Amino acid sequence: MTLTRSYPTVDTLIVGAGPAGCLLAKRLSEDPHHHVMLVEAGGRDNYPWIHIPVGYLYCIGNPRTDWCLRTEAEAGLNGRSLGYPRGRVLGGCSSINGMIYMRGQARDYDHWAALGNPGWSWEDVLPLFRKSEDHYGGENALHGAGGEWRVEAQRHKWDILETFRDAAAEVGIPPIEDFNGGDNEGSSYFQVNQRRGVRWNAAKAFLKGLERRPNFTLVTDAEVDRVIFDTRQATPKACGVRICLNGAWQEVRAHEVILSAGAIGSPSILQRSGIGPRQLLSQLAIPVVHDAPGVGENLQDHLQLRMSYRVEGARTLNEIAGTWFGKVGMAWQYLLSRSGPMTMAPSQLGVFARSTPDQPSANLEYHVQPLSLPAFGEPLDPFPAFTASVCNLRPASRGRVAIRAASPATPPLIQPNYLSEDEDRRVAVDAIRLTRRIAAAPALARYRPEEIKPGADLQSDEELMRAAGDIGTTIFHPVGTCKMGQDRNAVVDARLRVHGVAGLRVVDASIMPTITSGNTCSPTLMIAEKAAAMILEERQWRAIGNTAQPQTAAAASSPLA
Repeated sequence: MTLTRSYPTVDTLIVGAGPAGCLLAKRLSEDPHHHVMLVEAGGRDNYPWIHIPVGYLYCIGNPRTDWCLRTEAEAGLNGRSLGYPRGRVLGGCSSINGMIYMRGQARDYDHWAALGNPGWSWEDVLPLFRKSEDHYGGENALHGAGGEWRVEAQRHKWDILETFRDAAAEVGIPPIEDFNGGDNEGSSYFQVNQRRGVRWNAAKAFLKGLERRPNFTLVTDAEVDRVIFDTRQATPKACGVRICLNGAWQEVRAHEVILSAGAIGSPSILQRSGIGPRQLLSQLAIPVVHDAPGVGENLQDHLQLRMSYRVEGARTLNEIAGTWFGKVGMAWQYLLSRSGPMTMAPSQLGVFARSTPDQPSANLEYHVQPLSLPAFGEPLDPFPAFTASVCNLRPASRGRVAIRAASPATPPLIQPNYLSEDEDRRVAVDAIRLTRRIAAAPALARYRPEEIKPGADLQSDEELMRAAGDIGTTIFHPVGTCKMGQDRNAVVDARLRVHGVAGLRVVDASIMPTITSGNTCSPTLMIAEKAAAMILEERQWRAIGNTAQPQTAAAASSPLA
């Protein structure tokens, strides 16, 4: 391909229009004198199935909206390889995910701060969650109103889920009203990112109207090859990116580059740019700009164990969606009132629990659904059933992401290493046993639940460990591959600046040192909100003639940190 240049130098260039990139674009372009460019590899979010909540079924695995990645064959999953959906469209994963609004636990963020990242405690980040929030319940000490990120209650309920919630209470997991107050232990219906029964993605929330700003440029269908560096100084400085657009290579110059390409995309771009483990870069003949062994390491994800139960006398989605008449009825209900099963998030009821009493807080998350199917993407089972998917919120297993070639056309190696640690295998066994206790509770007895996956005949620890490998699958929460910190494997500091170079940040879920205790989309938005505040603070410093950058250690006391 030929190399052309068609863009002037911009102040800030953001790579990736997922949740983080969309929020950053809005916040950083509020100054009319500061030119911001947002570059997205995917296209516009004008595919109708993005906006209908059940449309995730047609977006995941669809190259129009999904990178369609796969993991390596996993020993912990008994040799299976998994599809690994990542959004490739405006809005990123918020255009194809489960729409669940979840912050995690206060202890998650306090732990980040304790690891040497000042300014990232729960007390610090709660105002950032509230800033972008538009909560259906209005403003209070925990929630914000009037922000861009709409949060609503779900518009459809099922008796079988109400009964599961009663059964959970019978085994000691009480109902609660809100998962987002810092301690999510208990059961409740998930709050969702929808507006009146329609998906509310990050593109709608933060990009609407933005292209009318003369200082903002949006470029879609442009895949980023690598970051360009000026290496004439002792510390290499990012000065732009190389993109493939309309069949040609183009260089876009910028004073600062922000990677918001996600836990798979950002480390891959860094590695192609010469920032990563020296051995990997040397094998691929990529010149080393900075030897950073932690780039692509520390991959964490929530592995869900999909346990399903056949029931009697309960109305579930299996029967409704299993007939032509039922499908037509759902469609009409949605068209007429934006209600009914087509407004469903992939999971409606959530339960947070401890796998054993000695856990310091809830370490399991259930996504409970009034349906069952043999595997994601396959038809629903031809009988009434529910699924209780349970994941370990704090996995000890760590994986990695590594490019296989210097070209972005070659998908990276993704190796989560699920269930590679004894602790994770123990939690998996305990999670299966807890699910069985809930299913056997008196409240569910009238529905006569019969375990069909993994199967009630499996009883020993060894059998259940094997079963966990058979039924385990990703719940689409990869994080940690450009982790924040000061240790040898840290990639960014507490202000999200990449160690060893200048002019480059990473702002997305990859910077999490440890995974949050729940769904990861809204924590990623919070990360971007904080990054925007820090960047704006640095602009203020420069505006008053202070050439020194605010230091990491000062972040905790800064009003903007």
